[in-house]
Amino acid sequence: MAEKKPVLLVVEDDEGLQAQLKWAYDDFEVVPALNRESAITALRAHEPAVVTLDLGLPPDPDGTSEGFAVLDAIMELKPDTKVIVASGHGARESALQAIERGAYDFYQKPVDIEALGLIVRRAFNLHEIELENRRLSERVGEEKTVLGRLVTGAPEMAKVARTIERVADTNVSVMLLGASGTGKELLAHGLHDASNRRDGPFIAINCAAIPENLLESELFGHEKGAFTGAVKTTEGKIESADGGTLFLDEVGDIPLPLQVKLLRFLQERTIERIGGRKEIPVNTRIVCATHQDLEAMIAAGGFREDLFYRLAEIVVKIPTLAERPGDAVLLAKSFLMRFAAEMNPQVTGFAPDALAAIDAWNWPGNVRELENRVKRAVIMADGKLVSAEDLDFDASEDEDDQPCALNLKSAREQSDRRVIRHALARTEGNISSTAKLLGISRPTLYDLLKQYDLQA
Repeated sequence: MAEKKPVLLVVEDDEGLQAQLKWAYDDFEVVPALNRESAITALRAHEPAVVTLDLGLPPDPDGTSEGFAVLDAIMELKPDTKVIVASGHGARESALQAIERGAYDFYQKPVDIEALGLIVRRAFNLHEIELENRRLSERVGEEKTVLGRLVTGAPEMAKVARTIERVADTNVSVMLLGASGTGKELLAHGLHDASNRRDGPFIAINCAAIPENLLESELFGHEKGAFTGAVKTTEGKIESADGGTLFLDEVGDIPLPLQVKLLRFLQERTIERIGGRKEIPVNTRIVCATHQDLEAMIAAGGFREDLFYRLAEIVVKIPTLAERPGDAVLLAKSFLMRFAAEMNPQVTGFAPDALAAIDAWNWPGNVRELENRVKRAVIMADGKLVSAEDLDFDASEDEDDQPCALNLKSAREQSDRRVIRHALARTEGNISSTAKLLGISRPTLYDLLKQYDLQA
């Protein structure tokens, strides 16, 4: 049985050119469409991976309005389709607008059959790679959810993930250090899911959110009658997490007297409930986090040094969102998809000015700030695309506090790296689109990627 050829949808009102493409690309099943209606019908019927689209379609053969309408419809119905647009009308402006609206690549008429063939084959290859990556991601997610909810393209965060994966199956205590909003609880949950304790409970407690007089009971539990209002025996969080993981967020806020009791648990692996006399063995792994400088607190007498070394057998430092170039756009797109489905289904993406604003913002509140801004923007958006105005940025809030480079060469390299990574994130790794966004040729971009050891 002959292998089924991949389907290439050709949306073109010139029947002679359609026939020429069908003859030239005999390794594809070329499906022709003359207008918007036949194009959408063919898209639904064949679900092609790649589409070539002439922007000059009837009833506007001398303009681009009908072609862009077809492009928008394809992106709405099948957003993973690689659309290659063609036009002889205002080529540069049309190219930029097409890429912004989701097109994969652009070529100017008259058609060069060989050059277009290279673009088409590259588009099919990329679509197949992306499809395989999605399959692998789904399979990995079923077998072992290793930090399954972490969205990142930054090497800085990938290094954090690799460290967590390596220590996941050990029983060492892990301390996550990072600013507020950097995703410490998400990483703690990822560590639990990647460990051999994944079938046990994962319990999180914010030590700063519970009054000091209640925190001991919350952690260690109490016996009936231990104090006024203790009408029944209650397990604490440490005991409830037996066989699993307890995440202590803001561990620096635990008062000194309670630090002694927590240290004893870490040494003996037994607890006593408040009002109890019985030692209860507990097999709970502790993962903790803080944004405070615990070493400074130790020097000032606010945190026990012996407890610190028990909690910090492995220390993982989490970069801020500003230290992860490109991740803000990736995360923003992920948040938008989630919030749009829940709150405003008409929203399908970000306008170019919104993506530029997200790239430029320093994110003092980190991922939590980004999530909140995207949620608000999705709710407030009137059209299909979230604008910079919807994100409600105030330029006076954000000041550039990046460290000064040593010399002009290092400053230029630092700037190039950040801009390229931002551009790759905005185009989701599409080399052609990234080069156009940066205003350089594809060979130049490849040279820069190699020079700076960056990956698309």
